[in-house]
Amino acid sequence: MVVVGDLKKGMIILLDGELYRVLGMQKHFTGRGSGIIKTKLKNIKTGYVIDKNFNSGEKVEEAALEYRPAEYLYHDGDSYVFMDLNTYEQYLLSEEDVADAKDYLIDNLEVTLTFYDEKPVGIVLPTVVVLEVVETEPNFKGDTASGGGKPAILQTGLKTTVPFFVEVGQKVKVDTRTGEYIERA
Repeated sequence: MVVVGDLKKGMIILLDGELYRVLGMQKHFTGRGSGIIKTKLKNIKTGYVIDKNFNSGEKVEEAALEYRPAEYLYHDGDSYVFMDLNTYEQYLLSEEDVADAKDYLIDNLEVTLTFYDEKPVGIVLPTVVVLEVVETEPNFKGDTASGGGKPAILQTGLKTTVPFFVEVGQKVKVDTRTGEYIERA
């Protein structure tokens, strides 16, 4: 059991016998008494998104998940194909299951597949991925490594801000939790 105030985006909980992924949450406190936790939950099986309010201090059941190492193979229409690194079995995940992680998926990237009752329900990305810059503005004389930055589009379509010295074709490390540039690779 987990207190609703400790829920985080991406967590999977069991509510009324159904699996839900937490898409977002906000805490609202009233003048007196306890607050209200407003959540946006997505039913993993049906894809429906609901808004659910909880009283502060309420508890929900966190789904008992299993984690297995896997490798991202390729994108096929509406599906993303992963291979379990232990059994070499392939799993198809929908775009909803992959969610925002699709901006970081490159061929042969090692990830962790999340399973519930032997069915894949999502993925966990490594903290840092290396992506190539495919579009950014050119350098100008006098630009330095400190301060500011310029917009860039990476090989997966992810848009981020990079320092002025980064050029098209260079590989950069990106934090998958925030989408921010870390350093050149």
